[in-house]
Amino acid sequence: MKDLLLITPPFTQLNTPYPATAYIKGFLNTKNISSYQMDLGIDVILELFSKGGLQKVFSKEIDLQNASENIQRIYALREEYLKTIDQVIPFLQGKNPTLARQICSMNFLPEASRFNQLDDMEFAFGNMGLQDKAKHLATLYLEDISDYIVENIDTDFGFSRYAERLGKSANSFDELYLKLSDQQTFIDGFTLTILREKIEFIQPKLVCFSIPFPGNLYSAFRSAQFIKKNFPHIKIAMGGGFPNTELREIKDQRVFEFFDFITLDDGELPLELLCENILHPEPNEKPQYKRTFLLENQEVVYKNNSKRHDFKQADIGTPDYTDLKLDQYISVIEIANPMHSLWSDGRWNKLTMAHGCYWGKCTFCDISLDYIKIYEPISAKILVDRMEELIKTTGETGFHFVDEAAPPALMREVAIEILRRKLVVTWWTNIRFEKSFTRDLCYLLKLSGCVAVSGGLEVASDRLLKLIDKGISVEQVAKVTRNFTEAGIMIHAYLMYGYPTQTIQETIDSMEMIRQLFEMGILQSGFWHQFAMTAHSPVGLNPEEFGVTPIKQEILFANNDIDFTDKTGINHDKFSSGLKKSLFNYMHGINFELPLQEWFDFKIPRTTIHPDYIHDSLLEDEDFKFKGNSKIVFLTKNVIAENRIKNKKKYSGTYTLLTFHLKTNIVKVEMEEDKAEWLMNILKENSIENQKKPTAQQLKNQFEENFEDFELFWFSKPMQQLKENGVILSL
Repeated sequence: MKDLLLITPPFTQLNTPYPATAYIKGFLNTKNISSYQMDLGIDVILELFSKGGLQKVFSKEIDLQNASENIQRIYALREEYLKTIDQVIPFLQGKNPTLARQICSMNFLPEASRFNQLDDMEFAFGNMGLQDKAKHLATLYLEDISDYIVENIDTDFGFSRYAERLGKSANSFDELYLKLSDQQTFIDGFTLTILREKIEFIQPKLVCFSIPFPGNLYSAFRSAQFIKKNFPHIKIAMGGGFPNTELREIKDQRVFEFFDFITLDDGELPLELLCENILHPEPNEKPQYKRTFLLENQEVVYKNNSKRHDFKQADIGTPDYTDLKLDQYISVIEIANPMHSLWSDGRWNKLTMAHGCYWGKCTFCDISLDYIKIYEPISAKILVDRMEELIKTTGETGFHFVDEAAPPALMREVAIEILRRKLVVTWWTNIRFEKSFTRDLCYLLKLSGCVAVSGGLEVASDRLLKLIDKGISVEQVAKVTRNFTEAGIMIHAYLMYGYPTQTIQETIDSMEMIRQLFEMGILQSGFWHQFAMTAHSPVGLNPEEFGVTPIKQEILFANNDIDFTDKTGINHDKFSSGLKKSLFNYMHGINFELPLQEWFDFKIPRTTIHPDYIHDSLLEDEDFKFKGNSKIVFLTKNVIAENRIKNKKKYSGTYTLLTFHLKTNIVKVEMEEDKAEWLMNILKENSIENQKKPTAQQLKNQFEENFEDFELFWFSKPMQQLKENGVILSL
């Protein structure tokens, strides 16, 4: 028995649990409130994609006469699917690696239409190892089965979403309510059987659904409906990303036939107060609530009567992944791009460096909401403490920091703390393409285990980047992506088209900028999104300033995405296919030479961007400028110093040969004896283990106690060699 049951409803990710319930469970632990968490999505997927599950799939009657050729083929090969499914799933769980050879033989898995793309992608397999190639083939196999389910049994099915259209821009609750009044779907059968077993086992007093996306909404409501009918004594709450952004103006009482409470924004304090009200009610005291909707006298009311402040990020505890089936998640590889596969391949512990966004200005973003607006970083020490704790409890050393945009200064401190503690971890995060990401900082991040970053380039047009208030330029993005790439860190860019007032010319020019970034090898992955106007962004709040006219709807249920007309009158939808097709090719390193017109079946203007624009942006060398406030980090202790004598016509005398043994190479530099001795002492005094890092000005002051002209020494050839090889970093 547990007091709370925390549920992520179907579906989010196959490879790793969505972290919200783990965050909440970690917090509840600090309050000694007992809880159990489950990812209902992975439970359903594992039940569905098993021999027993597929037998149910293939036993459903279908009209073979009118079915597509692809469906007829899958049905004809059903015995092959039943024979192989219980081998493929464990392989994707990392439990049977030797099966990769069978899968790659191309005579093991039944193949339907998803495998047709292999002819176009054979070139990519040269860059993929055996295991990755087998994962990719097994992913296509699962997608074929998914196509069969969607076409014949349940049109709403998807691996990372379910009935998503019912949650998207659903200003009215009518369509979702009608669907919930209808018969249960095929997928509901799996979902509710598993849910019943878990509730009977846990016997919770409060069930909390964390709903991050529209694609989780229907299943959450269907599950809540089932609990209300079969376990009416249990209270039900909803929180998470979807209600936080979409349900802030909810008025429809029918929603509360399913849920007793809907909480907004940070969930810790609202949930603690709900627990106090439900688990330990005080009969003579008025219940306290924080940012909570509920039904009173058949009216939807918003309660925020608690005067308590939200918890500081340092006090919410470490995410706790207990109860989740961490060894049963499925790693899939949808396309043969190593950066792109990070989202779906491998399991990541999820943490946040900072609550909110330190920039908080982008005009398309929900910057008026607390999850963006309230910026609060965590100290590097607490963050790395949490990393160590998660390594112990999960056995995983991979971390995905799920920040809106990780602050560069905090990333630096976290990297230094990881190196100081000699932790071996692998991590990636989201960033802004800040000029703070210098060559040295990127190298430091790489040494600490950073393998990738993703960031919003949005529209690669300086005019539109200013309108978005992104605080970056295309040239700056090129330099930052170059710095990351040279450090060995992969980069994914979020790209946008159809921003208000964007012209066709700007769309094509933006596409050309992206082509050049990929061709230069300084961008490895990307994804085009069409601009969506949201209710809580500056564009949504002040549409007239951006040349758009919203199409107003009465809001009784969800309110986030707003339909609008743009004064340009351009139909941006038609660019979607060409932009995505070209990007798919660029991500695989091919077809850069094709004219942009080749990607579209309608006439487009020629680009106005010079073909060498990105190349020329990178030619500028960084000036030899002395920055006194730079923190200096020394990254090696493996130094051998040998005093030698030089006898040459022009110069004779003693000098010191310093040999630095780095991981992958050896660096040798010659220096005057006294200056070499000074440097050796500095290296000993300021090793990475030391908490304090000297500034360049402090080093200058120390140096000039004994010598003259620190700048001449600092920018000398031997010192430049040490900086170029990452022995000395200036941050």
